[in-house]
Amino acid sequence: MVKVLFVCTGNICRSPTAEGVFRHLVKQAGLDHRIATDSAGTHGYHVGEAPDPRSQRAAKTRGVDLSDLRARKVTTADFADFDYILAMDHGHLTQLRRMTPPDSGATVALFLDYVPGAAGREVPDPYYGEGTHFTEVLDLCEAGAAGLLEAIRRERL
Repeated sequence: MVKVLFVCTGNICRSPTAEGVFRHLVKQAGLDHRIATDSAGTHGYHVGEAPDPRSQRAAKTRGVDLSDLRARKVTTADFADFDYILAMDHGHLTQLRRMTPPDSGATVALFLDYVPGAAGREVPDPYYGEGTHFTEVLDLCEAGAAGLLEAIRRERL
């Protein structure tokens, strides 16, 4: 079983969207018995909460259901439990790299590094503002999920 963890700040917008989109794609590919997903936040602001309603609405327009997801904080144990730990932005990546135990075999990277031509690019935080960025986040997560699934097929399956 290949295990993938998506990480953002509070685990209510970007990382649950990435998890939901990737999980949906994995299921469509018939690989849900071979690839497991989860998401977490670098901070515990929203532990136990469902994804932001705006994230859920945006995802639902594309047939992706996020309603069963609940926020949690990333832990050191995640570095032993997951094969891929993917950050939504450079700040998250820095925090994750600081947390990574020396014996971890997890690939810790930016999520959008799996999109051809988007290496180093971040998924913007849609939380603040007028809510217009949730569709952009969804678009980026769809591109990242497709690239990640292709990489996992090539590297691990």
